[in-house]
Amino acid sequence: MLYLGVDVGSVSTDLVLLDHGLQVVEKLYLRTRGNPIRAVQEGLRLLADRYGDQEIAACGTTGSGRQVASVLVGADAVKNEITAHATAALEMDRDVKTIIEIGGQDSKIILLRNGVVSDFAMNTVCAAGTGSFLDRQAERLGIPIEEFGDYALRAEAPVRIAGRCAVFAESDMIHKQQMGYNQSDIIMGLCEALVRNYLNNVGKGKDIRPKVFFQGGVAANRSMKIAFEKALGFEVTVPEHHKMMGAIGAAILARDAVGKSESTRFRGFSIAEKHYESRGFECEGCANRCEVARICENGIEIGCFGDRCGRWSGRIQVRQPMAGSL
Repeated sequence: MLYLGVDVGSVSTDLVLLDHGLQVVEKLYLRTRGNPIRAVQEGLRLLADRYGDQEIAACGTTGSGRQVASVLVGADAVKNEITAHATAALEMDRDVKTIIEIGGQDSKIILLRNGVVSDFAMNTVCAAGTGSFLDRQAERLGIPIEEFGDYALRAEAPVRIAGRCAVFAESDMIHKQQMGYNQSDIIMGLCEALVRNYLNNVGKGKDIRPKVFFQGGVAANRSMKIAFEKALGFEVTVPEHHKMMGAIGAAILARDAVGKSESTRFRGFSIAEKHYESRGFECEGCANRCEVARICENGIEIGCFGDRCGRWSGRIQVRQPMAGSL
């Protein structure tokens, strides 16, 4: 009996399989590349080579593309990233008080007290504190992003770089290069600038207490971990599956949901071979004029989402070939 978790983000789509003891038995990290449907299908196709439909006892989705993924796979639980990350962290360590999560396009902080989320904040506006910014600077410096942290660890005197804005940080870094500063010192200075940006924006006014978990793809950068520890004054823990914590949380939440209904809605791995397309329309039912997306499978509507009132997403879907407008 396995539990499937799917985390669809703007940069990556992550899939994990947990066993009955909630241990990770399979994990996939795929690039979303602007097409979440294709990414989810690719992941399911890879899993289908090793597992059967009957082995999946529950399925959950999370991430910015969780609604799309839930319609495709038939999710038992559809939860936001805050809930998913908190669930995974608490399953691993009940003493976690703070979660620092930095992904490709956004970052978030989650405060946990007595095993529940007490506060959180997200940054989806400035790129200076995200993984995509580090990717860009690594490319500019001609360094593989996988080696970025190793370069920074060689720093002897990190250069202070303005980090409150992605544009200013980049121009300041270029200025420091032109002045002849050591590359390792510049890279470590950049990591410290990102940490300051995070703490001054996402973490502003937050009571950050240990034990701290550092999650998300950026947590693989060891120099970022060191920069956080230097700024906070205490140890920061990077969990083993830091990239997959959202998907792990989704799988755990799905297990809990199925435990109440005793049956899964998972539609099977065969959906990897079907044709899907997403279409949008503007609902004219009220002044909100919600932009609603509908998913079609081989020309048949299988789900809608995006409306605030549930007029479309909450209705019983009539499976008939699409023709004209709704």
